Amino acid sequence: MKTEMLAMILAGGQGTRLGKLTKDIAKPAVPFGGRYRIIDFTLSNCANSNISNVGVVTQYQPLALNAHIGNGSSWGLDGINSGVTILQPYSSQDGGKWFEGTAHAIYQNIAYIDQMDPQFVLILSGDHIYKMDYDVMLESHIENKASLTVAVIEVPIEEASRFGIMNTDENDRIIEFDEKPEEPKSNLASMGIYIFNWGRLRKLLVNSYSKDDQMLDFGKHVIPAYLESGENVFAYRFDGYWKDVGTIDSLWEASMEFIALDNPLDISNRAWKIYSKNLISPPHFITDTAQVENSLVNDGCYVAGKVVHSILSSEVQVKEGSFIEDSFVMPGVTVGKNVTIKNAIIGENAIIGDNAEVIGETEIAVVGNQEVIGVQIDEN
Repeated sequence: MKTEMLAMILAGGQGTRLGKLTKDIAKPAVPFGGRYRIIDFTLSNCANSNISNVGVVTQYQPLALNAHIGNGSSWGLDGINSGVTILQPYSSQDGGKWFEGTAHAIYQNIAYIDQMDPQFVLILSGDHIYKMDYDVMLESHIENKASLTVAVIEVPIEEASRFGIMNTDENDRIIEFDEKPEEPKSNLASMGIYIFNWGRLRKLLVNSYSKDDQMLDFGKHVIPAYLESGENVFAYRFDGYWKDVGTIDSLWEASMEFIALDNPLDISNRAWKIYSKNLISPPHFITDTAQVENSLVNDGCYVAGKVVHSILSSEVQVKEGSFIEDSFVMPGVTVGKNVTIKNAIIGENAIIGDNAEVIGETEIAVVGNQEVIGVQIDEN
């Protein structure tokens, strides 16, 4: 089966920096924006960019992620010549082996990629919030006659030392790569999005592993190897909204930006929809005792308290006398009576008992998935 460009989404990360929120699920499966999961943005970008075949590389706690993706129908990726394939670690004659890095995950799935027979391979992360037309990036890759194209975004120079920084010439050809440099020479940060000519990348990986000179990671090993060998490596500049939501702070910040009046994602743009698995819930119900201000309340919610500048995901209950402000509440949460929640993220199906307080002061307060806080809830 010949395809021009195959997308490979790396979705196996444990997400340790998200703490309680990824105890039982992979980071790309973490809810976002009330009705989505983080991976929905990358999958939707693929669908909107006319990429018909996607491999999703999973590893850590994949059950929820696999169930969410299903056969790819929610993204229109279930046609005769299209599809989503879940790729997990497996045993071979050489024994089983966990994916040890981004490039190693691709190497372990060479058989799948060869089966799809792509000219180009698009490497993506499953834990970023953004909209990007990968087809335009491919056009740039072809125009530059590149062997590798790296998507980059400008970051404040004072923050550049947190990223892999690409130093380019006047034509945006990458001449140097610095991984988290103490004194960065530019502010072009790698987004972890790459387009490779598959034949060249395949040869590099196979030769490297045959010599036990393991190319484990794209940033640490593969990109430097390309630069050292004189390959045509170019930067593709992206100037839209992009957020790595791999920390509690960044997930909370992205959630608050999502409900801003000038939401930079422009989620209502029907020309570039963000798709997700369609869940059937009844309409939300706002009682006479409720107050809702500058908030997003999703289907299936019951609100009898006050909600200010917050996101209530589907099937959330907020009982009378409770107050929620500047918070992201994930699906299935029950908030009892006279509860106060401020500057917080509440994990899926958590229970916040009557009269409890969850208040973030110096840092964002977090309640884990299915965690129970406070006393038993009065069902009346």
